[in-house]
Amino acid sequence: MHNQKTRPILLIALLATLGLVACDETTSPGIQPEITNAADQFEYQVSDIVNYSGTISYVWEISGPAADVNLATAVDAGDATITIVDSEGVEVFASSLAENGTRQTDAGTAGDWTITVTYTSFSGTVNFRVQKTT
Repeated sequence: MHNQKTRPILLIALLATLGLVACDETTSPGIQPEITNAADQFEYQVSDIVNYSGTISYVWEISGPAADVNLATAVDAGDATITIVDSEGVEVFASSLAENGTRQTDAGTAGDWTITVTYTSFSGTVNFRVQKTT
């Protein structure tokens, strides 16, 4: 059991720990992408990334077997990649996001595809669009 004198010390320690966690979120690098995730069209854009490492995945619904992938990324440092897996778990597209331009995915099975973006010490701006091939 704690006596009356140790309770304020424990409270101060707890608040200090919570403060460090809150500070860590605001000072560590992070991203907040703008995303449009609609059937047959996925858009992703995030600016001013500074030295970020991490992986983010999104489930995207597509009604056809293939998609056009348009990459428009400005890399200042590091690397970022995109990987797309079809509804059966087969990889249909993988690329560095620095390889700008429009390419088509391999044929896959329609349904819920997974789009994964992986950052490694990345700084720059990422912009890409994935939409069902017409």
